[in-house]
Amino acid sequence: LFFFDFVYPGIGPRMAAPDRLNHIWYQSFHQMEMAPQLIGASRESCRLYISHFLKGWAHRTNAFDDVLDAFTDNFLKAGNLAGGFAHYRASHAGRVAMMKGEAPRLPPIAVPTCVGWAEHDPLFPFGWTDRLSETFSDLDLEMFPGVGHFPHRENPDRAAREIAAFFARIGWS
Repeated sequence: LFFFDFVYPGIGPRMAAPDRLNHIWYQSFHQMEMAPQLIGASRESCRLYISHFLKGWAHRTNAFDDVLDAFTDNFLKAGNLAGGFAHYRASHAGRVAMMKGEAPRLPPIAVPTCVGWAEHDPLFPFGWTDRLSETFSDLDLEMFPGVGHFPHRENPDRAAREIAAFFARIGWS
């Protein structure tokens, strides 16, 4: 949803609401010079940090248990934490403009778009889909039940079926 934050006008002001701060604090933290050093100070600190998001944003909290060490190893490679966090510094001005409702209004995206919005996403509640059609003029939207922020990991077989079915519906092979 990083890209989605900027094109979908319904998210910006909602993310800026005070009740959302506990869900978006990391965006500010990742901009701090010390963030990569703190998180990467030890294998355990990195693993704990990454686990916070993978478990806390998933509805099926064990969805990443078998790959958590691989995630940790990857983030601990030279430059990976700092490089990943650079996204937050680079997108900060645009994100603030979006939250203030000052981002430029973009024309609707006419490409057929399929969104399977997670039922239990703690960051982006399903109710926020009410304005998606303003951004995507050819929208196929459904709730993706039983998953949190990571439907592709929490229910990969269903995600693959849904994606394949969408492409079949639009005749793209």
